[in-house]
Amino acid sequence: MQISSSSFVDQQEIAEHNCFGIRSATQHVELGANKNPDLRWSGLPEGTRTLALICVDSDVPTKPDDVNQEGRSVPADLPRTNFYHWVMVDIPPEITHIAEGTCSDGITARGKQSPHGPAGSRQGVNDYTSWFSGDPDMGGTYLGYDGPCPPWNDELVHHYHFIVYALDLERCPVGEGFTGPQVEAAIAGHILAEARITGTYSLNPALRG
Repeated sequence: MQISSSSFVDQQEIAEHNCFGIRSATQHVELGANKNPDLRWSGLPEGTRTLALICVDSDVPTKPDDVNQEGRSVPADLPRTNFYHWVMVDIPPEITHIAEGTCSDGITARGKQSPHGPAGSRQGVNDYTSWFSGDPDMGGTYLGYDGPCPPWNDELVHHYHFIVYALDLERCPVGEGFTGPQVEAAIAGHILAEARITGTYSLNPALRG
């Protein structure tokens, strides 16, 4: 099974227009175009009934103390955890391509409630839901794709893994408001094959040059 993208090259930087946050000339970060990247895949194994798609940043700081704080930085050796940017299940096996900007095009304050996607698919809650919890302007339930926006003072370049899973499931056994970890638990033992493409991104000027 193979996956590719016309939006970015594997192990190379994700384009700013695919990101939630971008560098600003006047401040540390400003909102980006937040278009989902182009993804296409092939080589599904026999018996594939549906697909699942996950985008996860594996480099999120486990402690928020230094995140986006003036005069401080997030050390590269700080333990890291996952932040889910996109979770989609029940994608029909005849779907082999998601075009750029067709599932997300812009930022919706308080989160997209009915994100576009392939017919029959369902999209889950991404982790901006917890990130913006309590924010009077941005707090809400964020469904579908919302792109990279790593801490602007992080010493580590973040890695964003787009993974497509071929499943023997007719329907992923998760209810409404499902999350990335819930999908990962639900599809365990049902994965026939998977393919991954990884993009990188940083808002730290010292890392981007």
